[in-house]
Amino acid sequence: MPLTSAPAIHYESTGDPSAPPVVLLSGGGAQLISWHVDLVAMLVARGIRVIRMDNRDVGLSARFGGEDDIDGGYGLGDMGDDVVRVLDALGLESAHLVGHSMGGMMAQMVAIDHPARVRSLGLLSTIPGRDPRYILHGERPELLVAPQRFSRDEVVAGAAAFAASTAGHRYPLDVEWNAWAAGEAFDRGYAPEGFSRQWAALLRAPERLEALRSVTVPAFVFHGRDDDVLHWSSAVDMAEALPRAELQVHPDLGHYLNAEFWPALVDGIVRAVAAGEALRADA
Repeated sequence: MPLTSAPAIHYESTGDPSAPPVVLLSGGGAQLISWHVDLVAMLVARGIRVIRMDNRDVGLSARFGGEDDIDGGYGLGDMGDDVVRVLDALGLESAHLVGHSMGGMMAQMVAIDHPARVRSLGLLSTIPGRDPRYILHGERPELLVAPQRFSRDEVVAGAAAFAASTAGHRYPLDVEWNAWAAGEAFDRGYAPEGFSRQWAALLRAPERLEALRSVTVPAFVFHGRDDDVLHWSSAVDMAEALPRAELQVHPDLGHYLNAEFWPALVDGIVRAVAAGEALRADA
C-alpha cells in the first residue's frame, strides 16, 4: 500500500505481523519485486515479517521528475527518511534493515541519522562511500543524460541476455526469472530516468565509514569476491568499523544474490535479527 503523505512510497508486508520486522531495501533502479518471492518465503519461514518497498522514483512510488529529468534534487538521506516513514505508516518504532547495493547505503543512512529506529543491519554488496577502491563500475556516463527508452519486449530481451552473460561464472543468474522480473517491472512502472535521479543522489551522498563506528546494533555484512560492480574490500572496511559485525565474503558470488547463496544469506540475517531482538529485550 502507498503512504498517504507526499512523497508516496509503496510498500508490501508478508508474514506474521507480530514477528520481528525486516525491511528489504532494493538497489539502484530496482523495484521491490527484485527480492525473489522464494527468498522472501525462506525468511518468513524462519519467523520474520518481511517488508518490501519501492524506493522513490521506481515502481509504484512517487516520481521526482519527467522523462528528461535526471536529478530529482534529493539525497541519500532523503531516501533513508522514506524508510522511516514506512515504519511510521506501519506503526513500528523500529525494524531490522537489510539492503542490497544502494539499498545497503540507504540502510546505513537510517542507522546513522535515526539510530533508535534500527534493530540490526544487513549490508549486502554495498559500500560506505565513494573511495575509488570500492568502485568497479566506472563513471556510468549513460546515467548522466536522459536515458534511451525501450519497448517491453526489448527490456525483457535485454534482461535475459544480461542474465545469460553470467553463464561463464560458477553460479549463473536465472535467465527465466530475470526475464519475468523485467517484464513485471515494466508493467508496474517503466521509468528508466528514475535510476538516473537515484544515481544523482548517490553521487552527492556523504561518506559514512567513520560514522558507522558509532552504529552499535548487530550487523551482517555479506559480499561476493567476484563482485565486478563494488569491490569486496568495502565489506571488510565496514565490518571493521561496525562494533557488532559478522562478515561473509563468498568466492564465486558476484554483485547479485544468486539462489545458491540464499541459505547462507538467510542464516546470517536471522542471526543478526536474533541478536538485535536480544539487545532490544535487554534495553
